Amino acid sequence: MSRTVRTTDLETMDRAALMALWSETFGTPVPKGLSQPFLRRFLAFELQSRRHGGLPTRLKAQLAARQSGKLKTPAPLVKPGGRLLREWNGVTHVVDVIAEGYLWQGQRYRSLSAIARAITGARWSGPRFFGLKGKAST
Repeated sequence: MSRTVRTTDLETMDRAALMALWSETFGTPVPKGLSQPFLRRFLAFELQSRRHGGLPTRLKAQLAARQSGKLKTPAPLVKPGGRLLREWNGVTHVVDVIAEGYLWQGQRYRSLSAIARAITGARWSGPRFFGLKGKAST
């Protein structure tokens, strides 16, 4: 960025000035559909971040790992005593979380994926099927 802009200057800039600053700052055109208030907030964050040294190194490494697919978001922990419900083809399936794994229709399973496979007849990610990770679709 060649010119010095204070975050307080953003409050008085019109849309054209904000768009010019965006292009100067990021080297790309403004993504379609961004409102002026959002442009101001985004630019303010970026200016402050650059002024204070940017994001922490550890966070940058985590973001890079996640973007490359090397770091996956862990599925939420479901503790024993928890209960999972999933409606599939008009039938509500109830899975109880026990210390040894999972209990479905009176039978113990070591993984949610095995239960999802038994319910659907297809290979599913169990955490995804039960809505613990991503979005399960029917």
